[in-house]
Amino acid sequence: MMRFPARLTAKLAKVRIAQILNSAPAHSLIHYFNPADVLHPGSEAPVSCEKMHGVLANPSPVIWIGGREPLLHAGIGHFVRAIAQRGHSVFLETDGTLLRRRVHEFQPLPQLFLTVRLNSPQAPECALAVEGLRVARLSGFFSIIHSPVDEDSDLAQFAALRAFIAENDVDGWLITAGSTDEATVRKAAEARALIRSSFWRQFSDYVEEGLLAKTQGRELHASAAVATNPQTETHEEGMGMA
Repeated sequence: MMRFPARLTAKLAKVRIAQILNSAPAHSLIHYFNPADVLHPGSEAPVSCEKMHGVLANPSPVIWIGGREPLLHAGIGHFVRAIAQRGHSVFLETDGTLLRRRVHEFQPLPQLFLTVRLNSPQAPECALAVEGLRVARLSGFFSIIHSPVDEDSDLAQFAALRAFIAENDVDGWLITAGSTDEATVRKAAEARALIRSSFWRQFSDYVEEGLLAKTQGRELHASAAVATNPQTETHEEGMGMA
């Protein structure tokens, strides 16, 4: 059965009320960041103490730590602890392959949600993620599954995943669109109907909104860079020359 995160619910409700009263920015529920902006992959030391303090001081109640793979960073356990101790709810999103090996570096705080990307627990390539999820749950952590939807996603697969979540006592389930494509967004909304908890359905909406806004921001930035940079010389295979 999914655990109901009362503390997180209260934090989100407080910000939503402030937004309704126009005393809080529209996009202030969740702050997304890539630990590569703050931490060296092979070192405990931060890239920038200034950036680290900026994340710690962020007013958003939820900090979503994503990117390529947060568990590749040696200092991620210490950093997550520091954020949680500031009162933030922390969602650490991972592909789960390193979770079993590194879960001992974290503390099962009520503010920490270990979030594993997973769409098909029966797939052989997901075995490490499933095992990491199991170890996290048995170690007392809030364990969450995040299932990104793309245009090729099979909704029958999500029905099987719902059964897996119920059988394995996973605490929460998030379903979000993996792109801004209209058909993908509709498919994600349809898949969210499978989530039994109204809290996790609503929170999926919040997470999706932020992730898609972040994706759009990257696309706009890339387009602007292409438009402003001069064209590079190319050889016969069409690759840029230095």
